[in-house]
Amino acid sequence: MNTQVTACILAGILATAPATAGRVAQETEADEVMLPNPWKGKRVAFLGDSITDKVHVGTAKNYWQFLEEWLGLTPLVYGINGNQWNGILKQAQKLKAEADGQVDAILVFAGTNDYNAGIPLGEWYDYVYQDTTVKGGGKEGRKKRTPSQDPDTFRGRINLAMDYLKRNFPTQQIILLTPIHRAQAQFSINNIQPAEAFPNKLGHYVDEYVQAIKEAANVWAVPVIDLNSVCGLFPMMDEHARYFHHSETDRLHPNADGHSRMAKALMYQLLAFPADFD
Repeated sequence: MNTQVTACILAGILATAPATAGRVAQETEADEVMLPNPWKGKRVAFLGDSITDKVHVGTAKNYWQFLEEWLGLTPLVYGINGNQWNGILKQAQKLKAEADGQVDAILVFAGTNDYNAGIPLGEWYDYVYQDTTVKGGGKEGRKKRTPSQDPDTFRGRINLAMDYLKRNFPTQQIILLTPIHRAQAQFSINNIQPAEAFPNKLGHYVDEYVQAIKEAANVWAVPVIDLNSVCGLFPMMDEHARYFHHSETDRLHPNADGHSRMAKALMYQLLAFPADFD
């Protein structure tokens, strides 16, 4: 519809509407909007790295603790400091052994350590020509793809972990989170991690690893929450140092204020998803 025509119609409606209608609309807008909370009482597993680890790396309180308070969920925390995506598979296996049938949803928050370690990005699929049945019942050779399971590449590691999760937790909600932005961290002379303004040793910027997590949404039919974007944390600027562990030596790990900001962004995203599929 033409924009000018739409504007004229709306103007006419407003001109003929009773004066009380405006007051009712204002009162309705001022009222608190109550959203259903599908996460209340749900048992949610958190897989990941140091930002998820319950030893509280660089913070007094983790994002999942805020979510526990605000959404009423029960967290099952499996994140391990320093883990890459090959560690996510091991965490998932531990979750299966300890809480099989007792978990409703699984959140996976990893990838920043793969970038820092210079893990090759790899490919999503391996290809081989294979006969398949076609119209009329005959056979035809076509290029078939199967998920790459190369444990030495980033996409291969994601495939290995997601294959396990999708097979062993078919009724659970599985949600991926992209890594947040990262600035320089210096934990020791042998552990100095450059800011994301620099590529890793393979020449890849962290953005490419973030993009791979987004791609995994379609590869594995799972939602992805782009925490890299929606939480707003931007440690490259001094004004955002307040959200991180130490302004000079650790702008990699969010402090409690940073975790609170992440959790607030996550909370509103999570309310848009079912917590399980039972």
